[in-house]
Amino acid sequence: MSLVIRNLQKVIPLRRAPLREKTERLRGLLGVPRFGLGLICVSNRQIQRLNRAYRQKDLPTDVLSFPFHENLKAGELPQPCANDENNLGDIFLGVEYIHQQCEENKENYNSILTVTIAHGLCHLLGYKHDTEAEWQQMYKKEAQILQELSRLSDTNLQPLTKNLF
Repeated sequence: MSLVIRNLQKVIPLRRAPLREKTERLRGLLGVPRFGLGLICVSNRQIQRLNRAYRQKDLPTDVLSFPFHENLKAGELPQPCANDENNLGDIFLGVEYIHQQCEENKENYNSILTVTIAHGLCHLLGYKHDTEAEWQQMYKKEAQILQELSRLSDTNLQPLTKNLF
């Protein structure tokens, strides 16, 4: 299925080809390459508005995921009943926020963008990190797919939530 990348911000330059390649690899590693996905890149103002509306947090953030299949348990693959249900959902990337964090922490923006997409994809597949047990499960899955992606791309990608609990 398709991967739709929309860049709705003009603050941070965005290279779509590497973004598409990494996202496609991540979908393959998660076993969901046949499912459609929307990747929407937004500014701080846009992601803050979404964060306020959907999470009641009035501040910018790095990623918000909106799953098409809302009741998946962590690690379950969607079981569509019809072709129009071959959709994972949408990931909103706060690219301005991510870029600012990378500059502050002296991290590689493109690497962190990839890790953030992996995190968002895990959320679309039912993973959460509200409790320590959920976090451990999600962290393990993120570490697994990022380790494999690192091996394939000669990088060293680590999960975002390394020290959450």
